[in-house]
Amino acid sequence: MKKSLLFLAFAILMMKGFSQQHKVVADKIVGIVGDKIILKSDITNAMVDMQRQGGQLPPNADCFIMEQQLTLKALVLQSEKDSILVGDDEIEALLDNQIRGFVNMYGSKEALEEIAGRTIYQIKEDFRISFRERKLAEKMRDKIVESVKITPQEVKAYWDKSPVDSLAFYESEVEIGEIVTYPKASRDLEKLAMDELGDWKKQIESGQSRFEALAGLYTDDPGSKNTGGQYTINRTEKAWDPAFISNAFRLKEGQISPVFKSKFGYHIIQMVSRAGDDAIVRHILRIPKVTDAEIKEGVDKLDSVRAKLISGTMKFGEAVSRYSDDENSKFTGGMRQGQNGSYLTIDQLDKDLVVLLKDMRVGEFSRPTPFTDERGKKGVRIAYLKTRTEPHRENMKDDYNRVAQRALEIKKQEILEKWFVSKIPGYYLLIDSDYNNCTTIANWLQYATKVIN
Repeated sequence: MKKSLLFLAFAILMMKGFSQQHKVVADKIVGIVGDKIILKSDITNAMVDMQRQGGQLPPNADCFIMEQQLTLKALVLQSEKDSILVGDDEIEALLDNQIRGFVNMYGSKEALEEIAGRTIYQIKEDFRISFRERKLAEKMRDKIVESVKITPQEVKAYWDKSPVDSLAFYESEVEIGEIVTYPKASRDLEKLAMDELGDWKKQIESGQSRFEALAGLYTDDPGSKNTGGQYTINRTEKAWDPAFISNAFRLKEGQISPVFKSKFGYHIIQMVSRAGDDAIVRHILRIPKVTDAEIKEGVDKLDSVRAKLISGTMKFGEAVSRYSDDENSKFTGGMRQGQNGSYLTIDQLDKDLVVLLKDMRVGEFSRPTPFTDERGKKGVRIAYLKTRTEPHRENMKDDYNRVAQRALEIKKQEILEKWFVSKIPGYYLLIDSDYNNCTTIANWLQYATKVIN
């Protein structure tokens, strides 16, 4: 069993399922693990989906996918024996997220339903079993490797075996922490924003103006300015502001909400259409203007925080917890995150932060500096430069954490392989004779009690 397949086994389910128009009419069972069946269409559809998404089929793709399916079914079977549970709400959230991805891909729910030849409800039901299996398999895998640790000696041994010409080259990277405060606008300017929205609501309801036209002209939300303020939302998705969701789902189709406040500013919402927990809405956001006086208060507040950091009377993590208004800070300790964890290249930073870091040394805290975030909201921040690397070939000094993580994943893969070797003989196992020559599933084939003809 190739090590990488143990991790890829779950990814395949994200590519299958939305293939109804390619479904094989005369289907047949090509594999069984315990009471879990694998259909020929599972293999065929997975290959079609790989190609549709621009991926290259690996050599012996049918063998590759069969191994993934056998691996997945075995993990699901064991998860049920171990009484691992997955909540309906967890699966529903995954399904909603998948549907939103399809809607974004095809432009609208109507276009999705037309292309699929099925309603949104039917598409979700097509995915439900496979999504539950994927989640059960993930949880079972996590349980198998949850106690696996890596020692510095093991990391060093892994490093010593790594070919020099295989080592990655990294551009200059930084680890950046931030303490952010968003000064509050004056009451007068908050009232002005509310009055503007109230006036636009009247214009729309009287037929004097169209909602999407006003949104295009006046909304402070850059994400919906070019679409007339329109969003596709789901009541259960936690990414949406609770006040936004609550006000949206009180509305009937065509109705406009009263002016209300969210963590982003003040809004009015129009319900365009709704189907259960899914809806299409338009909104106009107004962010009350923050004046120089409020900005100065923010600078003064963070200036005192910086003094405590420099004197050592307060740790950075404590300052983030007590003073930062960035809602993601509680999960990251104030450290910015990217694809490589906390390591970021310069092009992943906003231009103002790049300028701020230019003359900073590692370990320093910047002076409080005003900035405008990606939502157009004005704030003040202190930046903390934790580390900075020069462009370099991977090495143990600068990249120990990366090397250790890679070595840990390989160790987990080895533990998983041993787990499968010990479990496969105990499964009731059938594999179609079409796969007799698949060397990647040799461990499975030798224990098959009967080969399907």
